[in-house]
Amino acid sequence: MRRNSASEGLLRKQKLNAHTCAVLAVLGFGSLTYGYTASIIGTTLGQPSFIEYFDLATRSNGTDLISTMNGLFQTGGVIGTLLLPTVADRWGRKWACAVSAILSIVSGAIMAGSVNVGMFIAFRFVAGASAFMILAAVPILMNEIVPVHMRGALVDVHAVMLVLGYTIQGWVGFGFYFWQNGSTNTWRPPIAIQCFWPLCLLVGLYFVPESPRWLVMQGRDAEAEAVLFKFHADPSDPDNTAAKAEFYQIQKQLAIDKTLGNSWWHIMKKPSYRKRAFLAVGITGIIQCSGVLVINNYGPSLYKSLNFSPVKQLLYPAAWLTFALGMNVLAMLVVDRFPRNRFISFGVLGCMASLIVEAALVANFVPSNNKSALLAAVAMFFVFQLFYGLCLDGTQFSYLGEIFPTHLRAKGVCLGVAMISFMNIIWLQSAPTAFEKIGWKFYLCFIIPGTLGAIAMWIWFPDTNGLPLEEVAAIFGDEDEVAIYQRDLEVDFTTHTVVDHRTMEAVKSTEVAHYEAASPAESEKVEA
Repeated sequence: MRRNSASEGLLRKQKLNAHTCAVLAVLGFGSLTYGYTASIIGTTLGQPSFIEYFDLATRSNGTDLISTMNGLFQTGGVIGTLLLPTVADRWGRKWACAVSAILSIVSGAIMAGSVNVGMFIAFRFVAGASAFMILAAVPILMNEIVPVHMRGALVDVHAVMLVLGYTIQGWVGFGFYFWQNGSTNTWRPPIAIQCFWPLCLLVGLYFVPESPRWLVMQGRDAEAEAVLFKFHADPSDPDNTAAKAEFYQIQKQLAIDKTLGNSWWHIMKKPSYRKRAFLAVGITGIIQCSGVLVINNYGPSLYKSLNFSPVKQLLYPAAWLTFALGMNVLAMLVVDRFPRNRFISFGVLGCMASLIVEAALVANFVPSNNKSALLAAVAMFFVFQLFYGLCLDGTQFSYLGEIFPTHLRAKGVCLGVAMISFMNIIWLQSAPTAFEKIGWKFYLCFIIPGTLGAIAMWIWFPDTNGLPLEEVAAIFGDEDEVAIYQRDLEVDFTTHTVVDHRTMEAVKSTEVAHYEAASPAESEKVEA
């Protein structure tokens, strides 16, 4: 037997193959579903036909109704996301995606056919539940199937595709603005398109295998091994030594995890689990203090306040989202090169700096006809997206999936995503009234907590970059719950089997101790 000269690098031998790429592409329809569903209200509110159909400009409570449309969407997100772990843990990660997709199709169809504002608002709640459920379900599965050393980049596919959803709705909304023959129904087709993306996901899920980690949790080891080997198949390594090492580690780790509590009460009761829960809500809560969804959902309204024409009120948000798509693609090249906590912290501080300049421009030049100042205000939204798309959008989902063990991962990711919706209830519900009453001062509500949170993240949040999911428990003080480390694994290149070096040493030490304590007669038996 020959010791692998880079035993810690066994998992780095994993290669990205066509099968994994295909699965990520299918799951991307789920990400796209969230992006389109969450943001279509932005361009819908910018459609004169929508405002006219529901009389939102003439109603005395028109502003309140707009706030309710956004508030109920986010409320549905909180409730739906917290219910998702029941599906993800009991029936699997695939079913978590499927249930979310079905709800998205139903809500999109009914909203597109709404005949009164109450009907539309009611199914915005269902749409919110489906959108945030799928926002959580997709990265849970992605985190559990991608190679360790590329996890940040590949989970960033989730962000790329959800921003693609944002971008598509931006251009769809811009295009339908010019449809002159639809009278007061021009707003319906963009919402109906919401049903297409989850339908594609449902079809694709038929061909997507279940998470190998979830399969091991259910005692379906043979099936899990076959799935894992397919994900990590490498022509240059026909014996799948890297996949064998990972599967061995997964089996050993989940044998321990099955004995540990996995209820919400256990998360709150155990200090190390409670710390992870605080990190989950902290990371997403701080990122939402960037105000990104306010900028996106109220984009047309913000550009209207900057005195731009109705056409530009739809054009600029679409261009902003296209730029965001490029930034998220670029993020895939750099995200795994930096510590997770500091990479995210840097992004939040960059967003805060751009909002400070934005607030100063709005405070001094709005309303005015100073075109240079107004264009600078638009430019700062793009500078904001440079930091958000590059450092925050996808990295938060990698971090959420990394800090929780497999038996708690669904609950942990959903807890973090629920925090996104909860924070957005606060921001989106208050935004129309806040911009109307206090104007630029509303930006301070993002700048102050966001800056403080970014500093705390830089100093106190742990880095999980490059660690196997089964080893992250050690950085939270749970070394006794880590079954085996990759550095303790060896590969027998004559039989292509994985050998647990640490266990061998422990057994050897036990035998020696027994030998030394044995009587001479017993020692002869041991030697024999």
